[in-house]
Amino acid sequence: MPRIALVTCRPGPRVSVDRDLPVLVRALADAGATASAEVWDDDGVDWGAFDLAVIRSTWDYSWRSAEFTAWAEQCGKLTRLANPAPVVRWNTDKRYLGGLADAGVPTVPTSYAAPGETPDLPDGHEYVVKPTSGAGARFAARYTPGEHATALRQVERMHAEGFTAMVQPYMRGIDTTGERALQFFGGRLLHASRKGAVLAPGTPYDERKVAHPGLEPWTPAPAELAVAERALAAVPDAPELLYARVDLVDGDDGRPRVMELELVEPNLFLWLHERSLPRVVEAVLEAAR
Repeated sequence: MPRIALVTCRPGPRVSVDRDLPVLVRALADAGATASAEVWDDDGVDWGAFDLAVIRSTWDYSWRSAEFTAWAEQCGKLTRLANPAPVVRWNTDKRYLGGLADAGVPTVPTSYAAPGETPDLPDGHEYVVKPTSGAGARFAARYTPGEHATALRQVERMHAEGFTAMVQPYMRGIDTTGERALQFFGGRLLHASRKGAVLAPGTPYDERKVAHPGLEPWTPAPAELAVAERALAAVPDAPELLYARVDLVDGDDGRPRVMELELVEPNLFLWLHERSLPRVVEAVLEAAR
């Protein structure tokens, strides 16, 4: 009987509730496993007592990225961690988008400004500023070329907190075709979803946003699936992935591009795709063996 930890975080006002977590714990128990939800920074957890630790909703990690990656390194020495610590370290810094682009994966064009550096803000189109370590649109905002002063104040705030800023063109296709999330589990497409635009004009960067507006099931087109698979193939240690979510948007040419690659703690949206639960349980049990 495998012992499985589903890793989460402490509840708080800035942390969303993981609707899937109790359902997945119960489904694993029904399948014969000993499963429990465990908080990643709880010093009382004996990670070595588990056959597998699956990172699920550690949605506070972006505030404490260095601490979280150190935990992943230590946990991975005590038990099997999914996804593995090297993947966690690589994916918690969104500068991985540059690596994907270098590998020929269609991505949203991105520039970076570390603390002490001045960002290159566009003059001819809307753009987005956000941190390289973030989740749920935290510290993200959309600007017009006439709002450079406000954007620079945001960057100064992020730099003061130790964050590297990233600047991307606002992908206008989101307003019409939305953002698609292709979810993979056990190396195969599990399901896909589509949501509307998260960043409304004029919304302050430090205001909490609705992370998944208008979420609905989606059937990915062959071009979307092809881009997602190219992105996953370019991930270091790709064969070690238990789960992955590839977030896609359309470029001005109408072709899909990778907005983000979620390999640490992607929301599975099992509440929207209930028929996917047995496949997730099967893949987790296989990983635990």
